[in-house]
Amino acid sequence: MSIPAKIAEIESEMARTQRNKATAHHLGLLKARLAKLRRELITPKGGTGAATGEGFDVAKTGDARIGFVGFPSVGKSTLLSNLAGVYSEVAAYEFTTLTTVPGVIRYKGAKIQLLDLPGIIEGAKDGKGRGRQVIAVARTCNLILIVLDVLKPLGHKKIIEHELEGFGIRLNKQPPNIGYKRKDKGGINFTATCAQTELDGETVKSILAEYKIFNADITLRSDSTADDLIDMVEGNRVYVPCIYVLNKIDQISIEELDIIYKVPHCVPISAHHRWNFDDLLERMWDYLQLVRIYTKPKGQLPDYTSPVVLPDDHTAVEDFCLKIHKNLVKELKYALVWGSSVKHNPQKVGKDHVMEDEDVIQLVKK
Repeated sequence: MSIPAKIAEIESEMARTQRNKATAHHLGLLKARLAKLRRELITPKGGTGAATGEGFDVAKTGDARIGFVGFPSVGKSTLLSNLAGVYSEVAAYEFTTLTTVPGVIRYKGAKIQLLDLPGIIEGAKDGKGRGRQVIAVARTCNLILIVLDVLKPLGHKKIIEHELEGFGIRLNKQPPNIGYKRKDKGGINFTATCAQTELDGETVKSILAEYKIFNADITLRSDSTADDLIDMVEGNRVYVPCIYVLNKIDQISIEELDIIYKVPHCVPISAHHRWNFDDLLERMWDYLQLVRIYTKPKGQLPDYTSPVVLPDDHTAVEDFCLKIHKNLVKELKYALVWGSSVKHNPQKVGKDHVMEDEDVIQLVKK
């Protein structure tokens, strides 16, 4: 039996199974088997992973990468053309974009790469169409924009989320708070630091047994699900922020627009008329969580035109040096920093000092 057929069989069994405490153990096992089969589909045995294919493997440039994902003909190409000034072929028929089309925008001093990915179809995660290549590129993005037609958003949103989830992409989620340490002997040592509504010792053991793990320490630090445990064991999940871009708002009423604005992670736009692009760009900036650090050569004014842009969880002086050149850390004596991360301006700091957005730095070499 082929892998997609096995996946379909497990999915239909899960759909038939009632969800309650008595079936949680069985469903956990089915989910583990499903995750293993999906991994085989992405990375066939003897292969090196899902081939990106011609036109899909775009070199990563700039400070961040944003991927446009959506069904055919929802306006992804128009959005890229009008945001970045890149001509991505636009037409009124489906599947116009057949390869990844890259573009670049500069926003608040950061250089952001935009990727218009070919339209996804249902079953993409199971190898239909060019879905596998599309989603493989989506896994490398710092932010995903799911572009939806405002007239049929919910159905498309659920299908795309399901396809991305099947490929190990977790949208607007944090990694599960589970401690996991494999060992050579001693069996499964299970500890929960808070009440669990779904997982118990037996379910944890059976899921781990499906992965041939018989000796490990497991600590559940939050109310976790079987999916959380499987994600942690698989170890290949990517956690990506996501914005739902509802396009073609020129076709709906003001009242409907007011309702859309209340939906979390949603930004309504008209790509054709360039409506609400300012709001979209600001939201993109917030979700990317980037920090700008300005440089100041000795005896000169700071350069506010081209900041060094860092992710907000890597803003130490050492990270700043590595972004410019890997040898700079070895040559660093100390740094002078002006801004909100220091108590007085300037302040002499070492390589471990953590900087904040729009700080100014001057490096002093040995």
